[in-house]
Amino acid sequence: MEDDRTGAGWLGLETSRVLVAGAGGIGAACASAFAEAGARVAVVDRSAEALAELAASFPGDLVAIQADLTEHGAGARVVGDVLERLGGLDVLLHAVGINDRRPILDFTEDEWDRILQVNLTTLFGLAQAAGRHMVERRSGRVLALSSVSGLLAHHSHGPYAASKGGINQLLRVMAREWAPYGVTVNALAPGYIETPLTAHHLAQPGKRDELESQVPAGRLGTPGELTGPALFLSSRHAQFITGHVLYIDGGRTLV
Repeated sequence: MEDDRTGAGWLGLETSRVLVAGAGGIGAACASAFAEAGARVAVVDRSAEALAELAASFPGDLVAIQADLTEHGAGARVVGDVLERLGGLDVLLHAVGINDRRPILDFTEDEWDRILQVNLTTLFGLAQAAGRHMVERRSGRVLALSSVSGLLAHHSHGPYAASKGGINQLLRVMAREWAPYGVTVNALAPGYIETPLTAHHLAQPGKRDELESQVPAGRLGTPGELTGPALFLSSRHAQFITGHVLYIDGGRTLV
């Protein structure tokens, strides 16, 4: 049968079991897109309110899991819950992150640790648990949100940039180790996207104009512009793509 390239069927995600970490912004947009493509979706977030808000508008059945992924062992527990409730796991998307825009000299060690723990360590715990299952099955897709900040030296982004650079390299090593088992591992690196994480920053006088001036496309991105790349890299058409950081930035990394 020929692929139906007029709809989502050509992706081959109809039987996929997907776990998305992060119920807001880009995570919510991608979770909904996976459901619209026919996948069964579970979403984990520490916020019951964020999960309820997503469930209210979700295009299908949602397995909502409230958990704090910064707790030791939480990643393994969440993956175990998903395996039980969905009967397996084919795709993991990690979309959890926080930022604190201050000069490096202003941070305490505890503040540094917090950002690295939320952004990078939660990925390690969740991806390691998912990877064990996928390697055993010899099939799977692991995706995580990186950022242009993992490449560019943005002012007042020290811990955040370090966490995103760490994500890039962690995923590359996972990709190298798991490629023989049919498991692909890639990063999505958005530029300036309008999300709850960036809303306060963008509301500052002149900040939106300043950031837009740095993007060759002349505008900021939207969460929906991450969904196509996420679906493609999770699909049967991307089985030979692994270890990549895909910049989705309107050309920001070109200048």
